[in-house]
Amino acid sequence: MPDIRLEQVSKVYPGGVTAVDAVSLDIRDGELMVLLGPSGCGKSTTLRMIAGLEPITTGRLWIGERLMNEVDPKDRDLAFVFQSYALFPHMTVAGNLAFGMRIRGVPRAEAGRRLQEVAATLGLTELLERKPGQLSGGQRQRVALGRALLRDPVAFLLDEPLSNLDAKLRAGMRTELIKLHRRVGRTMIHVTHDQVEAMTMAERICIMRDGRIVQVGAPMEVYRNPADTFVAGFLASPPMNLLDARIEPEGAGALVIAHGLRVPLPGALPPGPVTLGLRPEEVTLAPDGAARIALDTVTQAVEALGPEVILVGALGDPRGPEVSWRMPRDFTAAIGQPVRLWLDPTTVRLFEAKSGVAIALSWPKP
Repeated sequence: MPDIRLEQVSKVYPGGVTAVDAVSLDIRDGELMVLLGPSGCGKSTTLRMIAGLEPITTGRLWIGERLMNEVDPKDRDLAFVFQSYALFPHMTVAGNLAFGMRIRGVPRAEAGRRLQEVAATLGLTELLERKPGQLSGGQRQRVALGRALLRDPVAFLLDEPLSNLDAKLRAGMRTELIKLHRRVGRTMIHVTHDQVEAMTMAERICIMRDGRIVQVGAPMEVYRNPADTFVAGFLASPPMNLLDARIEPEGAGALVIAHGLRVPLPGALPPGPVTLGLRPEEVTLAPDGAARIALDTVTQAVEALGPEVILVGALGDPRGPEVSWRMPRDFTAAIGQPVRLWLDPTTVRLFEAKSGVAIALSWPKP
């Protein structure tokens, strides 16, 4: 199967509204790529341009060695799964699944065999005579996926397919989509604004903002090394704590200082204002013998989530900036109570104060 490549692709609507701005992206054959970003960032428009449902204003789209800009959607060999499922309400599940094959003239015997195979794969065999109005949201989603599977396309394009499901169904469908991708081995491009979906499903994540790509990478690479403060603050919940700070010289090296917190940095960095990033899970309740730095938080709220507790507080003193920390599930603290935590300095991230772009730090390897 071929790769899908976007080269400087833009979408400009009448009136000069730019929805997608010079996006270049190489989606590998068989990859599960997730386009992630807030509402209005251009991710669904990008997907629709790949499908041919939106014309490309400028730039080029390739599937393999074939330029697709002027190719009709029906001739692109792509299967699109809509957020609304787009099922025919007057048809049974079997009718919805078979519709595309009937339009393409697939012989009846072959169509019946393939329909039964896909229905068994997706757990729809007992539902084939029902109509969409008699199905749950998760069942309708599986019918929409089954219809896409029966096309046997080059790639599957999924536009927020899980957003209409409740939390339990979403978790189950995430797992089903991952297993389905492994089974069929075809390219999947999945659009979502849900960070959990992106982190759990993607082989690579493409994070978008204001019509542009901000960062592309494997989920944990993007999580550990965000390209800027937008990615740092958008990915994960609670997100990275971002604090106004400054760098000051300290002997042959430097310190980053923020609201009483003083963290030594590797090497000499130029002094001046920066943004300090601290992940909520990178603190402990005891120093554990490691080279950790004391960090004080005044408790403002304690959110018990079952497997863990989120401590929300003010850094340093009651007037300090709000921060969030992941605590063990048996952690308790009273409102207003100071809590001393311990930070591994090698986990801090720095960003330029004005641009928000990440500053590279070269910590010595242990």
